[in-house]
Amino acid sequence: MTGVSTYNVTPMKATIYFNKIQFFCFEEQRLLPGEQIDMPVFFYIDPEFETDARMDGINNLILSYIFFKVSEE
Repeated sequence: MTGVSTYNVTPMKATIYFNKIQFFCFEEQRLLPGEQIDMPVFFYIDPEFETDARMDGINNLILSYIFFKVSEE
């Protein structure tokens, strides 16, 4: 199976401070039946997050992703 992923960060207003360095979503992933692989995620939160008054009350960021099958011809 070949698939691709999309990601989401919540709360949405904090996404401006979420910086991706390496993320498996950048490329299609090929998985064989029963295969297990590591899918790297490297990111950082911009330090300005701490001083932005709009981020007051945000104590957690949630990173989620969905893996979609790419049609194979």
